[in-house]
Amino acid sequence: MERTGKVSITYCTQCNWGLRATWMASELLSTFALELDEVALVPRTGGIFTIHADGHRIWDRKTDGGFPEITELKRRVRDVIAPDRQLGHIDRVAQDS
Repeated sequence: MERTGKVSITYCTQCNWGLRATWMASELLSTFALELDEVALVPRTGGIFTIHADGHRIWDRKTDGGFPEITELKRRVRDVIAPDRQLGHIDRVAQDS
């Protein structure tokens, strides 16, 4: 399988959200090891926390309300970079809700 997916996590350095961004990046790299070509951490200021997958905004702290649960983030990334991929227990939990 060719790795082509790209994710960027833009986070506010003034708000000290670097550790959160790094943890999320690590989780995505672990889950999508075969699909992701790159996960970029983009430091900014002004309270920003956004996540893009292949150019599509999949999370914005201001419009989506806070920070994503990691299971929701993985579903949204999957829906963009590998829509046919099953996420195992994450998908089962979503269906049970």
